[in-house]
Amino acid sequence: MRVSISMTNFTVPGGPPELRDYLTRIARVADESGIDTLWVPDHLLPADPMSAIDDPMLEACTTLGFLAAQTERVRLGTMVTAVHFRPPSVTVKAISTLDVLTGGRAWFGIGAGYQQDEALAMGLSLPSVSERFERLEETLRLARQMWAGDTSPFVGVHYRLEHPANSPNTLRRPHPPILVGGAGERRTLRLVARYADACNLFDIPDGGKTLRHKLAVLAEHCAENDRPYGDIEKTVTTALAPGESAAEFARRCADLAELGAEHIVVITRNVPWTDEAVRIVAAGAADMPQP
Repeated sequence: MRVSISMTNFTVPGGPPELRDYLTRIARVADESGIDTLWVPDHLLPADPMSAIDDPMLEACTTLGFLAAQTERVRLGTMVTAVHFRPPSVTVKAISTLDVLTGGRAWFGIGAGYQQDEALAMGLSLPSVSERFERLEETLRLARQMWAGDTSPFVGVHYRLEHPANSPNTLRRPHPPILVGGAGERRTLRLVARYADACNLFDIPDGGKTLRHKLAVLAEHCAENDRPYGDIEKTVTTALAPGESAAEFARRCADLAELGAEHIVVITRNVPWTDEAVRIVAAGAADMPQP
């Protein structure tokens, strides 16, 4: 079982002047305590649903570059980049650069995107749902082509590239792990089965009914695509409860593992991470019973 943390709230004591020191501290605690991955959301407005629209939000690629310089071991990625935010070649190049400069620690987290309010507020295009999924599949195809070193023209419905070069290529071979975010059964999980190395589902308090069902659907898509179900890393996002102890968190992770989770992504609700909270998560991960 891997355990990661996702930083969704940047409203830190002392405000923006303290963000640099805050990020440095949390990143180093995560790096030193055994946390698998440090994730950041790729949004221009706050990702925490309890935040106000004018609360602080950091641009993801710049933030990952900063975190890379503060760490040595922990992996880094977005949870997740909306496909319509940037041209796909720019996204692939950013992840390739992160992977090279971190010695192979980058994730490629990508999804169809959904936030209409953010798009309207910030002047972003937000195509129809069907078009976003078409663009997502083309982006996944292009990423794998560029990481394979294939510079032949890429011709899709939405993207056309004459010479998709990617030098330097990633250190992680054949490419950084690809995580497709979202739980949609007809399109998202089918794309996971075809192109991704990991999915991201949610810890819904229904006794595991939803999680079991989503994983069963993913298994069906894997069978349809002749893809071993075991090839897909099953990540599940959950929130650290206020006052939750390391032992309590470890028991909750064990319960999620019984449902099929292999990698727990932990968020905080309406508060930023603290050193103590990161250490609780790390201690809980270490206390989990081993299979």
